[in-house]
Parts: sequence; C-alpha cells; structure tokens
Amino acid sequence: MSAYDGRVAVAGIGATAFTKDSGRSELALAAEAVRSALADAGLEPADVDGMVTFTMDTSPEITVAAAAGIGELSFFSRVHYGGGAACATVQQAALAVAAGIAEVVVCYRAFNERSGRRFGAGVQRREPSAEGAALGWVLPFGLLTPASWVAMAARRYLHVYGLEPEVFGHVAVTARRHAARNPAAYFHDRPITLADHAASRWIAEPLRLLDCCQETDGGQALVVTSTERARTLRHPPAVILAAAQGAGRAQEQMTSFYRDGFRRDDGRCRDGLAGLPETAVVARQLWAASGGLRPADIDVAILYDHFTPYVLMQLEEFGFCGPGEGGPFTASGALPLNTHGGQLGEAYLHGMNGIAEAVRQLRGTSVNQVPGAARVLVTAGTGVPTSGLILGADG
Repeated sequence: MSAYDGRVAVAGIGATAFTKDSGRSELALAAEAVRSALADAGLEPADVDGMVTFTMDTSPEITVAAAAGIGELSFFSRVHYGGGAACATVQQAALAVAAGIAEVVVCYRAFNERSGRRFGAGVQRREPSAEGAALGWVLPFGLLTPASWVAMAARRYLHVYGLEPEVFGHVAVTARRHAARNPAAYFHDRPITLADHAASRWIAEPLRLLDCCQETDGGQALVVTSTERARTLRHPPAVILAAAQGAGRAQEQMTSFYRDGFRRDDGRCRDGLAGLPETAVVARQLWAASGGLRPADIDVAILYDHFTPYVLMQLEEFGFCGPGEGGPFTASGALPLNTHGGQLGEAYLHGMNGIAEAVRQLRGTSVNQVPGAARVLVTAGTGVPTSGLILGADG
C-alpha cells in the first residue's frame, strides 16, 4: 500500500513559455512558473509552506519563495541526479503532506538550458569530486557528451536484440506527431516521418539528431496538497497512487557500462547494458504500491525521452512488452505515449512538463486527450538514479 493511500494529489500546474532564448533570469522563470501553478490551483502564495526542487536548479527555495510572494516555509528539499529527480520532487512533497509536515508544497524546475548552460555540450571544467571521478573511466576514450554515453547502451541494445537504428524512429515520430498538435510545444505544427528520422544526421552512432531531445529555456511548477483540500480547488485532483525512487547496483550517472545483468520480475535475465536496472527498481515499487495495478491498467504513459532508446527500454522494464520489443510496441499505438510531445517535441524541462501533461490527461484537458484516461504512468530521467509516479483520477 502507498504511504499516501490516495490522500495526496497534484492540484495545480503552471509553466512559462518554452523558448530557445528567454532573455530572462532563471529566477524570473521559476517565480513565474510557481505563480502560474498557484493561480491554476486557485491558491495564494501565502498558502504555500513547502518547496521542492532539483540540486541542479540555480534558484534556491527561499529565493523563489521571496520572489513569488511566499511567506514562511516549514519544509524544503532538493533531489539529486538531474532529470532523474523529476518525479521524486512530487514524492518528497507528497511525503511531507502525508506526514503533516506541510500543507501545500510547490515543486519547480527552471533553467536557461539553451541560451545558458547547455547540458548537451557535455563535460566542461569540473571541480574534483568522487562523483566526477567515475567519468575518468570514459572521458579519455572520447565519451564526452550525454549522447555519446547513451550511444554505448543503444549500440548494445541493438546488438543483443538484432535490431537496426531505425527502430528508434518510432519514438521520435510519435512524440513529434503529438507535439504538432500542441500549441505550447516548440515543434508545434512540425511532425516528422520515419524517413525524416532516418535521414537526420548522426550525433553519436547509433543516435541521430532526431533521437536526441531538444534544449529549452523555461520553467514548470506543480502544486501538491491533500486530496481533501484539492477537491475544494479549481480542478479535479490528480491523485498520487504511487511514487518511487530507484538506483541500480553499480549505478553511475549515464556511464553504467560495467554492471552485470539483472533478473526481471518475470524471472528472465536482462543484459545490464541493454536494459535499465534503475527503472526496474522503480517499476517494482510502483506496481507494488499502486494497489494491484499492472501495465494493462495504465491508460497513458509519459516516459522520459531525453534519448529515444531509453523509451523503448522503459516500456520493456515496466512490462508493457518483452525485451527488445519496445519498437514494434510503440509503432502499434497500443499505449498512448508522451501525448504532450515529450522532451523530443514539447520542451526539455527535466521531465517536469511530463508530470503536468499527466495531470491534464486526468483533468480531460490535454490537446491530445485520451478518452476516459484514469491512470497515468510518469517516469523521470533514465541512465541515472531515477523516479516515477502513477497518478489517478479522483473517485
């Protein structure tokens, strides 16, 4: 049973415009997103007593609170590991609300990731640290960027299952099809085909340009409170049915090239580099905490798509299909996937915009609405210690 037992919900969502050159400070973006989320919920800044963000965010909780007009805080927290923190921010907020530590908690993430620090540019000068030392095993061999790190796992995936790089195109085409109908998406009205994917230039073989998420300036915020209180606010609650974090054995940040195979819940052994052990840890917890839900019970999946191969692996780890079958499963359209356009099509906001789309699906307000959507799976960054959520409609 979940620690929240349906007692906690997401009650508000808010975002800035998603651009390539905001011309504004990251603090201004964070404050705007927070105020927008509170307005969406029908709450005032004075109602907030908790805040959660990422360790990578440059705008501290107390600074954002002051900029947004929020007063005293009884809870504040940060979660590590880049995009892997997205769903964990909501988990932290939900735990605080369930424990009575806070009543209204805002989760946020804001950055100028295109006009400022570009994560896709790879390793820059770093201060010595134990965490950074792990990169010393790969940097001398030219693996300097996230795309090059993921390319290693992608190549292994293709080798193990006898596949070609074109299988990744199904993820990109699906995301861009949804983004084309989403006015908030950077790639609004710009769908692509499998031929477009196959013709895009190599970034780090077997990854092409259209296998890699975009870079975005912007902010996203979410309001978490008790389900009881959320029922009195402006929109139907998106109830938190389950939340989890997970890290695998021998886990590193996107360079876990040395870990052994691992055993899935169905007893089948999985290649440690052709799968995502950290996602398997999250999947086990979510299914166990959700009161008996299984893949067939999920109406929409919002899967972290910084790189297309990891979407296929996530589908496999969660049990929607067998190992190596993620490509055909995505192509079949059996499961509505990343209906906002994902980070490939809408915006790269470290996964926070994906949580907002899950809320819209449960409210019935998505631009790519799935009729009767009542349960949505959301995942956070993969290749790093990660997190996940199952959100459900109230009642």
